[in-house]
Amino acid sequence: MDPTPFNTRLDQAMQATGSLVCVGLDPQPDRMDAPVADFCRRVIDATWRSAVAFKPNIAFFEALGPDGLRDLITVLGHVPDGRLMILDAKRGDIGSTAEAYGRAVFGVYGADAVTVSPYLGRDSVAPFLADPGRGAFVLCHTSNPGAGDFQALDVGGRPLYLEVARQARGWNAGGNVGLVVGATYPDALAAVRAAAPELPLLVPGVGAQGGPLEAAVRAGRDANERGLVVNSSRDIIFSGDPGAAAARLCDAVNAARARRV
Repeated sequence: MDPTPFNTRLDQAMQATGSLVCVGLDPQPDRMDAPVADFCRRVIDATWRSAVAFKPNIAFFEALGPDGLRDLITVLGHVPDGRLMILDAKRGDIGSTAEAYGRAVFGVYGADAVTVSPYLGRDSVAPFLADPGRGAFVLCHTSNPGAGDFQALDVGGRPLYLEVARQARGWNAGGNVGLVVGATYPDALAAVRAAAPELPLLVPGVGAQGGPLEAAVRAGRDANERGLVVNSSRDIIFSGDPGAAAARLCDAVNAARARRV
């Protein structure tokens, strides 16, 4: 495993590929014209030139039983060199359970990074940060309609999601912590960027969820006009032409980050 910290690897990949696009792999057999592994490999082959990362959502593979998990291993192994693999698993537990999740995510599946929940505190995230070369994207302000039920609650004069961002900065000693912030809440995205200027942001919610792309990019980019990974899943993989859809998104993201206002 490359000893370079994950956040550095991600930034280097952004520069090398010229892309901030993450292609989400959410296989739904009733919408596919091929077996899961074949479908996902075909999507990867069509989109990798426009992507910096791929993000399989483990739920869609788990729902298919043992065969689905074998497919996940096959799909992750198909991601080309130079592109990162972010496993969307939203893990969050303590002690030996969190350590076991970490062994599965990084050892069995071979992911470069994983999404995690901070609800149980620092010790529930620590096992995913033990290897600086592997990253953890901490759920901060999610893209769903119910995000504000808890994430916007006042915590000592600031919303909870900003407290998550503040604490996550303190967990970043290994240079491998990121945050998940939905494109559907651009004001929150801007607030998180201000609170954690150096952390990479994984930004779901564009495309099928309707998040405003340009506002999200402008709010989430860092001082180097990078620092965020814009994820799109259904709008790419079920588009009929995933390669063209990924290229359009890459071009749109790059145009948005090039604008200075």
